[in-house]
Amino acid sequence: MEPLRTGDPSRLGRYRLLRRLGVGGMGVVFLARAPGGAIAAVKTVRSSYAQEPGFRARFRREVAVARQVDSPWVVPLLDADADAETPWLATSYVPGPSLSETVDTFGPLALTSVRTLGVRLAEALEAVHAAGLVHRDVKPGNILLAPDGPRLIDFGIARAPEATALTSSGVIVGSPGFLSPEQARALGGEIGPPSDVFSLGCVLAFAGTGVRPFGGGGAPGVLLRTVYEDPDPDALPDALAPLLKDCLHKDPSHRPALPRLREALAGRASEQAGADEGAEAGEAPGTGPAGSARDTGPAVGSGSGWLPEPVTRLINDRAAAVLTLGAVEPTQVSAPADPAAPGSSASPGSSAPQVSPDAVTLTAVTAAPPAAPGVSRRRFMVLGSTAGVVAAGGGGAWWWSTRSGTPGTPSSGASPRPDLVVAFHGDLTGPGKADGNAQLNGARLAVEQIDAEKDHPFRFRLVPHDDGGDPARADALAQRLTRDAGVRAVLGPTGDACFLGAEAAYTKAAMPVVTVSVDVDLDGRSFGYDQFRSHAALHVERSLLAAPCVRWLSNHADARKVFLVDDRAQGDIAWTLCDLTQRALRRAGRDSVLTSVPAGRIDYASLAARVRSAHADAVVFTGDAARAAGFATALRGSGFTGTRMATEQAFGPAFLSAAGAAATGWVFVTSFVDPAVRPAARAFAAAYRRRFGAAPGRYAAEAYDAVRFLAAACTKDGAAVRERGAIARRLREVAHTGITRTVRYRAGQGFNNDAMFDYQVTDGRFRYLGQYEEAAVS
Repeated sequence: MEPLRTGDPSRLGRYRLLRRLGVGGMGVVFLARAPGGAIAAVKTVRSSYAQEPGFRARFRREVAVARQVDSPWVVPLLDADADAETPWLATSYVPGPSLSETVDTFGPLALTSVRTLGVRLAEALEAVHAAGLVHRDVKPGNILLAPDGPRLIDFGIARAPEATALTSSGVIVGSPGFLSPEQARALGGEIGPPSDVFSLGCVLAFAGTGVRPFGGGGAPGVLLRTVYEDPDPDALPDALAPLLKDCLHKDPSHRPALPRLREALAGRASEQAGADEGAEAGEAPGTGPAGSARDTGPAVGSGSGWLPEPVTRLINDRAAAVLTLGAVEPTQVSAPADPAAPGSSASPGSSAPQVSPDAVTLTAVTAAPPAAPGVSRRRFMVLGSTAGVVAAGGGGAWWWSTRSGTPGTPSSGASPRPDLVVAFHGDLTGPGKADGNAQLNGARLAVEQIDAEKDHPFRFRLVPHDDGGDPARADALAQRLTRDAGVRAVLGPTGDACFLGAEAAYTKAAMPVVTVSVDVDLDGRSFGYDQFRSHAALHVERSLLAAPCVRWLSNHADARKVFLVDDRAQGDIAWTLCDLTQRALRRAGRDSVLTSVPAGRIDYASLAARVRSAHADAVVFTGDAARAAGFATALRGSGFTGTRMATEQAFGPAFLSAAGAAATGWVFVTSFVDPAVRPAARAFAAAYRRRFGAAPGRYAAEAYDAVRFLAAACTKDGAAVRERGAIARRLREVAHTGITRTVRYRAGQGFNNDAMFDYQVTDGRFRYLGQYEEAAVS
């Protein structure tokens, strides 16, 4: 929670505001106290929304929706004022974590807990449907856990089934991975209560196994699997598999009605409780993931005790922290004005804490980390103009040129500083060894700087480990590191495949993991934004590289017709990048052609001929270095002289050597800087060259910033933070302005969506042009 800021109101209606809970997509959320002493969450609405024609009518409708639903398992609306200068609504405050946070932090729930969860959510949805509504976004982020049962939140997109004006076909509403096939196909008029049953089945599967029934990765792939493929058998708890398969039937008419689903879950829970009572003495109760041989816990309806003890303890801690605020007047502090704050005139670039938009439509639960507005894929289609750049700065004073004394020596009279072990998990000998070793060396320089700071509360001990680029080795390494209680956090892995190999072990152990070169969308963040909670992915999602492509094509090249090449060898990410680029170009009034090439052999001459016959004046290629070089050579042979662009997948010496003269003029968009050219990183580049005898490789400077960012997460109130879970939580609470960028988490967006940079091939080398919105072109 954050103190109130200058410019924040002290009251809204009858509610006295105590703290900021954060900023969501609609506005600021406050923790507040009613005259009777009750604690509430009060959400305000941004003035930009309030001034839109028809908004207040829609806001009243949302309020009416919430008031129609009568269930103890739905967070109740307390009050609202749609006609106030700043519209607001207040709901009961639930101090529990979301189901998403719970599973990510503590692992899957036991079967008895899953059944209890299912019964209560089925009752909640029965109340929703009885009011003539369909929730449309039943997902783990919209389910809060309390000692007596779950709470369903967020009716911001709940609409009556017959409200066709609000559910028009062609618009997908919901979160991939938890929406129904009819939602995935955007069949607005056909979406009814069975759609919520499908989503509930996905939620219960996730709660019991920690796995999404239709997999992770990019949203397009998840949507396709939802529509056409069967659920992943590993995502379904064995004891509930038949029932959940019925819920996940593609045909809505074949899904069970909520009463039958509730009765089946309740009946089986009672059977399980009875079986547990007859267990042999001395047999340990099951508290692990669903599907374990033993599973004890309360039967449905027994109230408290349905959650694992660590979750209950977390709820109690949060409740206690909130209750202490209700009895004292909050202290307002000066802080940068927030554009979402009522009456604020701050610029859109002002820094402000945020919470996930998924958690603030009707309630807010947890304190939010500091964050700042940035590029999200929901708002991507405005990228033809600006994208909220955050320029990196600072980091100019380097310990190796100014230090005195011995590195790691504590100040006079101080106690010896503790060592915090950070494991470097990377590819040091395999196909990604160039990037892996560059990251390791960049991290080493950061650790040496930290250890030389006499007043720092701890010393980092960086221990390198090599997975050789092998996912199986990465998995084994991750399991070994998580069993080592001395390891506090992990930097790495280097590549996507090894990250996926290690992810399950790291997630289960809630190991804090910071990556700088991994681009794995675990669960459709473009809609849900809930990657596993202990992971800080500092690499921008590659699909967002569409932003610098669009800006270059519009502002520098003034392209009128763009030929986009979706290289299927890159999977869904290439198609998504091309699709986003094409949509943004269309909104900018520019024409484009999107074509796909197979993952196998490409007929480069034919592809170049198609570019010429389309009369394109620019091309964007999404493949790797070898394939981009083949295309570049064919384009040059065809006489094409227009703008040629590629992404970081093709960036590197391999492209320059293979393409030769055909490489000249190509523009590359990447997520990494050239530290030798970037002013804030030049000292780092010089020190790297002196220490390692070569220029910094890709991601070396980013790895340096990652270690400094991790050091900030391991420090609180001047003391070292040693517990893994606490470090993982702080990854989303701290910010570090480094030599490449400002590293911070932005609720609903992830880390560093602005960190994208332009290069151009000149005189046989890559010339760094800068951050894509500030790139200077001669």
